[in-house]
Amino acid sequence: MLSILAAGTVFFPGLFLLSKQCLKRIPGLSWSEGDAVVVSARLVSSVQAIMASSAGYIISTSCDDIIEDQHWLTSAYILFAVPYFIYDIYAMFQCYWHKLRVKGHEVDNGPKPMGVAFTSYLRREFLMVLHHVVMVTVCFPVSVFWRQGRGDFFQGVMFLAELSTPSVCLGKILIQYKQQHTLLHKVNGLLMLVTFFVCRVLLFPYLYYVYGRYASIPFHLVPLYVPWQCNLGAAFLMAPQVYWFTLICRGALRLFRGSSTRSSRPSRPASPPPLKPEHPDGHAPTPAQPSNGYNARMTEHESATPTH
Repeated sequence: MLSILAAGTVFFPGLFLLSKQCLKRIPGLSWSEGDAVVVSARLVSSVQAIMASSAGYIISTSCDDIIEDQHWLTSAYILFAVPYFIYDIYAMFQCYWHKLRVKGHEVDNGPKPMGVAFTSYLRREFLMVLHHVVMVTVCFPVSVFWRQGRGDFFQGVMFLAELSTPSVCLGKILIQYKQQHTLLHKVNGLLMLVTFFVCRVLLFPYLYYVYGRYASIPFHLVPLYVPWQCNLGAAFLMAPQVYWFTLICRGALRLFRGSSTRSSRPSRPASPPPLKPEHPDGHAPTPAQPSNGYNARMTEHESATPTH
């Protein structure tokens, strides 16, 4: 058990640091610290999602009896993934910290102390941080000890919820580089909408449906037959998924409304550019642009969607 926990503790932060250093040092890339941190955090989240989904598929397809059958990968991956949620709280703060610096808060108000920035981060990302804390302090002991080896099928299906994470991460990267107008962003947004709804919102109704078939119980009566702890846990885990899905829907609606509005506007003849004052050396000044594509008017959609 300790060796698997140690492996996860080394793997996820190590992959983050390795990715960040490669993005900063590889010739032809040489990304800034902020760019490298944000993209590396999304990369690690996507890798974890792919690993969890693969494990979930193997487990769920290997269990014929959804209650009694066991698979060694269930407890092993839970132990391996627990350090990820602790690491991800730190990685999300690093992303938030660099966004604050790029958006110009330090220029306007002076350098923001780390403690103040962390408090602001907790307020902004409270639901996601709470989700991660609950995964470590509640879901981990329940999944490893309280289940007593039963219900590996259900655990495997819950791993499949991570199928939506790569599209969420790609969407955030495209927003970071102001690619909301591209076809890739629209296709990825549609994929994120579908996978998030199927893999996260419909997840718990599906689990109740499967158990109802197994126990020959009508679907609407299943909550009356399962332990109350299961109903409470399902409600607690499903509530933030529904909330995040509504935010994703609102963001998608704004995106496609904006696209239809722009396409329906009549084209206007181009007007000559305004004259700009010149510097003493005869060259017009050019405004400096941040290298990583952030500005003070970052879209609300980026902060609305979850990382995983």
